[in-house]
Amino acid sequence: MRFKAQKSNMKKVIATGIFLIFIVLGSYAQTRIAIIDTKFILEKIPAYKQAQIKLDNLSIAWQTTLDSMQYKVDDMKANFEAEQIMLSPELKTKRELEIANKDAEVKEYQRKKFGFEGELFKKRAELIKPIQDNVYASIQKLAQNNAYDLILDKSAGITVIFADPKLDKTEDVLLLLGVK
Repeated sequence: MRFKAQKSNMKKVIATGIFLIFIVLGSYAQTRIAIIDTKFILEKIPAYKQAQIKLDNLSIAWQTTLDSMQYKVDDMKANFEAEQIMLSPELKTKRELEIANKDAEVKEYQRKKFGFEGELFKKRAELIKPIQDNVYASIQKLAQNNAYDLILDKSAGITVIFADPKLDKTEDVLLLLGVK
């Protein structure tokens, strides 16, 4: 009798499992997916291009200053190496301290301009984040308007082995942004 009860319970578990599998597979069949390319979208937006040029120009200017500062430190080190034999211990210590201070100054400048939360980071957030926010708002609007369950970005490092071209909704996002 106990064996029959276990067999009956086993049939119920199997039937429930099969039922759940059909439900899950049925829900996958209804999933609406779209693919976009945010890199392509951003490159089509004139404000993004202008912001990128501003950032590049700032970066080049700061890098030129940084290179000049580093050149001076390297020159100080080379002069010290050449002259240290003739220097008194006090003068050696003084020069080493000057070099260390200049080197620290270079590293501080690099951190302030290029480091995490440095000026370049802040300027990028100021210039590009509003554009990105606008793009993402348009993507959300596209998803809501067309009842997409999932939108993949093929430019963000997601590997898409195959994608039906009709799933690519990049142009639709550009239309919502008013970009040709």
